[in-house]
Amino acid sequence: MKRRALALTLLLVVSACGGAGETPTGGPAVKDERAGVTDTTVLIGTHQPLTGPAAPGYSTISAGARAVYSYVNDNGGINGRTIEYRVEDDGYNPTRTVEVVKKLVLQDKVFAVVGGLGTPTHTKVTDFLTTEGVPDLLVASGALAWDEPATSPMTFGFQVDYTRESKILGKYIAEELAGKKVGVLYQNDDVGRDAQAGLDQFVKDAIVSRQPYDPANTDVLPQVTALKAAGAEVVVCECVPAFTALTILTSARVGYKPKFVANSIGADVRTLSGLLSEFGKRAGAQVSVPALLEGFTGAGYLPNMDSDDPWIALFKQIHAKYIPEVPLTDTVISGMATAFTFAQALKEAGRDLTRSGLIKAMESGRISGPGLTPFAFSADSHAGLTGAYVFTVDAQAKVQQVWAPMVTDRGTGPVTPAPTERRTPADVALVG
Repeated sequence: MKRRALALTLLLVVSACGGAGETPTGGPAVKDERAGVTDTTVLIGTHQPLTGPAAPGYSTISAGARAVYSYVNDNGGINGRTIEYRVEDDGYNPTRTVEVVKKLVLQDKVFAVVGGLGTPTHTKVTDFLTTEGVPDLLVASGALAWDEPATSPMTFGFQVDYTRESKILGKYIAEELAGKKVGVLYQNDDVGRDAQAGLDQFVKDAIVSRQPYDPANTDVLPQVTALKAAGAEVVVCECVPAFTALTILTSARVGYKPKFVANSIGADVRTLSGLLSEFGKRAGAQVSVPALLEGFTGAGYLPNMDSDDPWIALFKQIHAKYIPEVPLTDTVISGMATAFTFAQALKEAGRDLTRSGLIKAMESGRISGPGLTPFAFSADSHAGLTGAYVFTVDAQAKVQQVWAPMVTDRGTGPVTPAPTERRTPADVALVG
């Protein structure tokens, strides 16, 4: 009964938290270089899941972004223009995404779409944005589809892509967990396919079981049972947060205690802590979150929220001033980081602002920011951050970095240490 209750209560939360993408096609066609631009303002838009099944995990991203734009505007804006930020709720429904993005472009006349969230949602609008010549920047997804400048010249990623990230995790497993049998639980779409392409470069021969999951089916007991039967001592979860939490809870219930390793999309410890606690309560079970997460290993690409990193210090100040009522989480930080990166590109594009100029600024190689690794942005690559670090969770559910940031490519290139020098907010000098 507990398993049935857990599955039923989770259905609305996780049924739309992932999905496949298709590589978009098309060509550049800038039709209105200065749409959304006045002498004093620039209008941008985004689609976010403010309601619906993905809202509990993602609705605060736009709150973080809006706080940064408010900070920028209060300090004089960018090149004399304030940023107007229009957020449309798509409920994480691809059909609705198409509707709201068309509204933003055709009715509201936004200058750019920034930080659109989700692989299954955003892949439905990249063709349209390409055809309309609308800059499509810093997509909130790690799909490889955002790095196709020949066919989608307006689209740019932000976070490290799933293949790069999984190469780094694969190398970590091969070196730090050598000799262990590995199982893989993967979302049965581009998330899982892109991630396994990286993971297999290092641990293919160690993998004893690969188990797909459908994000519309919350019962992962068959997959967990198969991984346990195969003797997997390490389980790599290429999953969104709800399924990472569900897999950990299900494994605990059947007495299976592998070491869990997760990609960054499912490794936000604060989000996982909340999900484990809530899912346990909904199933009528008392759970110890620190006990469930002890030893959990994941990847990250932004500074840890508890670190003394200067970007985190700035974001905490912005949070305290503009959105103190919103809990400060890594999700909020990601929204802030995306907004700051866009504002930097806007500044780089100059006072004579055009859509073509913004694309050139993104490709200039001069964009940097809160991420712990460099961006890949150039005329030949629209990929976002190029690497990640590896962390584990201690007995108090605190994050401890165990591998410094590494960088790699989306192909078969080596995994190497990331540059240690990063620009600070003062170096970027976005305001002031």
